[in-house]
Amino acid sequence: MSIDFILPDIGEGIVECELVEWLVAEGDVIAEDQPVADVMTDKALVQIPAMHSGVVDKLYYAKGEIAKVHQPLFAMTPEGSAQSESVAEPIVAEATAEIPAVPAAAVTGTQVEDFILPDIGEGIVECELVEWLVAEGDLIEEDQPIADVMTDKALVQIPAMHKGKVVKLYYAKGEIAKVHAPLFAIEIAATGQAPVAAASVVTEAPKAATAQVETKAPVVAAQTVSTKVVNAKALASPAVRRVARELNVNIHQVPGSGKKGRVYKDDVVAFNQAPVASANTNTNAAPVANVAGVTRVEPIRGIKAVMAKAMVNSVSTIPHFTYCEEIDMTNLIKLRGDLKEVYAKQDIKLTMMPFFMKAMSLALKQFPLVNSQVNEDCTELTYFDDHNIGMAVDSKVGLLVPNVKQVQTKSILDLAADITRLTNDARSGRVPAADLKGGTITISNIGAIGGTVATPIINKPESAIVALGKLQKLPRFNDKGEVEARSIMQVSWSGDHRTIDGGTIARFCNLWKSFLEEPSNMLVHMS
Repeated sequence: MSIDFILPDIGEGIVECELVEWLVAEGDVIAEDQPVADVMTDKALVQIPAMHSGVVDKLYYAKGEIAKVHQPLFAMTPEGSAQSESVAEPIVAEATAEIPAVPAAAVTGTQVEDFILPDIGEGIVECELVEWLVAEGDLIEEDQPIADVMTDKALVQIPAMHKGKVVKLYYAKGEIAKVHAPLFAIEIAATGQAPVAAASVVTEAPKAATAQVETKAPVVAAQTVSTKVVNAKALASPAVRRVARELNVNIHQVPGSGKKGRVYKDDVVAFNQAPVASANTNTNAAPVANVAGVTRVEPIRGIKAVMAKAMVNSVSTIPHFTYCEEIDMTNLIKLRGDLKEVYAKQDIKLTMMPFFMKAMSLALKQFPLVNSQVNEDCTELTYFDDHNIGMAVDSKVGLLVPNVKQVQTKSILDLAADITRLTNDARSGRVPAADLKGGTITISNIGAIGGTVATPIINKPESAIVALGKLQKLPRFNDKGEVEARSIMQVSWSGDHRTIDGGTIARFCNLWKSFLEEPSNMLVHMS
């Protein structure tokens, strides 16, 4: 039986490559791990090995053509495929017994096909299944939302491509779904290929069984960590090797759970998470969990994983410095209180954030350096005319920083509407990618949940971020020398010391502060 060899993930977000040279021809007998083709990415020349022994049936690309990652590269008949088919018969029978809809489909003019998880963009190859919005047996309509999945960037809703009946869900909530792999099976109206439909579901059953075995294998590997070389050949894809490099794991020390010791991503992650045994550890020692006192281990995925990497990158590449100041918010609070009820009748939620953003935009006009970004090697500085001000939101999926575009052109009411929309989107985890990109400066309102002073981490590649502390009623002297209660807020700035010095941030903050303490000053500077 002929199968397609799928071009694997070559790493670094690469989605296509040029077919430089075929190292085999149609009809050739090949061995497992034999080089099959040379492909050229935008980074380097990569050699693609065969995953199985067998005979090459068809080459899908000609020399010089562009091959797509996760698409068939060539077709082959694996060695001993006839034998494997006969062995698989009991499994097939079991699968058809579990899903009675399949034989019925051949009779009633319907067919079952797999819904393939589409490319979600930006080189994303996997995502977490957050929530199924349907169940097996449900009748669904075309474009109906089927599932919520979490990528590295945001929460994405997957719609149905056809009208039909959900036959099988291939992933459980919380599992990692692969792009270009089946997400669920659906029974639809037949197109004259009913027998093929039955076969498609049947063949998925062995896949599911295999998946169960493979997911269990890394767990076993995690229990027996060794510092010696256990996998001299270290069969692994470029993507797996990249993960190993990122985690600083020697891939030759990782026990592979695949055929002939092939190392998968789960193997590397499990090996990295497992506690390293001491040199004095005895073979009769207690289980690792008891020794370490670990009660629960969960992977860091999605937005949280992206945030973690971004914060490490920011701190390790940007020389931060912090500047703190206090702002008397008494007059601004009174102004907002006077306007709040008026605009509430128009369904406009007027918070303090629109005033913070507008005042900041007015200050940025006089201090454009604070709204600039430096390149990686610190040889160029880019000044931005638009003030795209981000706001950190504590959402259910982790920290998100959507930004309001072109604050310099918008009124307080326009900003209030944008802020309300972005806050609602962020808290639900459904922020459009465009709202997360292009920020030039960020506000983090830590005071909303407590805290007065912070050392915020810059949202790279931006040059500055400010953390707003909580409002406090504190005694202060007025112009007459009398003590009175004032509404005081502490603010903490972090700046990129490669381009911004303490004097610049102090003068910028003083101007911003003057607009907030005397809101009427903003009117004079608005264009």
